[in-house]
Amino acid sequence: MTGNKFNILYIDDEESNLRIFKNTFRRDFNIFLANSARSGIDILYKNKIDVLITDQRMPGMTGLDLLKKIHELFPDIPPHRLMISGYAAPNDIDTAFKEYGLFRFIPKPWDNENLKQIILKVINMHHE
Repeated sequence: MTGNKFNILYIDDEESNLRIFKNTFRRDFNIFLANSARSGIDILYKNKIDVLITDQRMPGMTGLDLLKKIHELFPDIPPHRLMISGYAAPNDIDTAFKEYGLFRFIPKPWDNENLKQIILKVINMHHE
């Protein structure tokens, strides 16, 4: 990999998940972490993010609500969107795919190598 790493934003209200994600992927990507949807939106205002990964079940704003908000605030920003969750409401997931650019839903706990391959696939699709 070149010195130019892609920027990944992971949003999850569980600090342990944020820590695990950063420790797992920091050698491959520039990792931005947010423990709430609002913090994630702040990061999007200030940084170029290539891939956005959000949890679904968070206090204050669900992952679906976050994807809707990002769609409204940043319609031209393509951060490819992934959702990781141990909780899946099929209607919410369908809406996220159809209306808010969700690329893939990944159940928790995630498999590190599989998740890395999904992130790389999403990046390669956009940067070909």
